[in-house]
Amino acid sequence: MKPIELDKVQEILDGFINKDVYVHLETTNGAYASHINEKAYTVGAYIRNAKVKFNQAKLVGNGSAYRAGLKMDIGWIYAEGLTDWVMHEEDKLLMAGHDREGRLMVSLQISESPFNY
Repeated sequence: MKPIELDKVQEILDGFINKDVYVHLETTNGAYASHINEKAYTVGAYIRNAKVKFNQAKLVGNGSAYRAGLKMDIGWIYAEGLTDWVMHEEDKLLMAGHDREGRLMVSLQISESPFNY
């Protein structure tokens, strides 16, 4: 993976607009991250192969972390804290957010074909 390039990733996101796509969204501070404080709460969300169609995609950020928002007719999907990206198999955009120690904190993936299980 490489650091997010705003213009390039935005162009790729725009290419998915008004298409049926599959989304993988995952947030965590548990399975992939160790806890410094015993009283820290473990939180996370996971969804894989949700078939959606969005009509707007927006990537915003400050150069070190980004938020991706996907607007659908009936709501939004968004992921915050994205830092890195890569294209996989020509049709899969993989974005991830890592903390300062390199641990995965958020993942947003979009594809025109389902993700493997």
